[in-house]
Amino acid sequence: MNGLAAFTALVVAVALERVAELVVSRRNAAHSLARGGEERGRGHYPFMVALHTGLLVGALGEAWTRRPDPSALLAWTMFALVVAAQALRWWCIAALGRQWNTRVIVVPGAARVTVGPYRLLPHPNYVAVVVEGIALPLVHAAWVTAVVFTTLNGFLLAARIRTEDAALTRLA
Repeated sequence: MNGLAAFTALVVAVALERVAELVVSRRNAAHSLARGGEERGRGHYPFMVALHTGLLVGALGEAWTRRPDPSALLAWTMFALVVAAQALRWWCIAALGRQWNTRVIVVPGAARVTVGPYRLLPHPNYVAVVVEGIALPLVHAAWVTAVVFTTLNGFLLAARIRTEDAALTRLA
């Protein structure tokens, strides 16, 4: 398998992982809403979906259009970071349990999670998002996608973290 085909397979695998996340998210969101959960930050959610879809499409489009020849060191280093980001993301999902979903839903009376990566960082899932947003495109030297996604994601995360922090304040 050549480098471009392997990169395509990696992006498809990440896309399938996203589908698995959405299955878990929808189940957990329904669980939270059934227990009186309130959603916050609905306005930025469609932008988040579009941006994350754009990361996958952009990385593939750039790689297939530009056909860069990344060094093995760059490709393998970025691949290792992609794998680490996925591991961190699923550690976050496991730590949050039924409270994890892709939306901001707070259930009145629920305890704030302070185990797993949440005992170390307030928003570890976003560390995974940032690392993946840089590393995934750079596995195949799609630097334009990495820069554009990271810049737009910075604005999105600023809004998202403000929304989450305000919602989580209600749990205190």
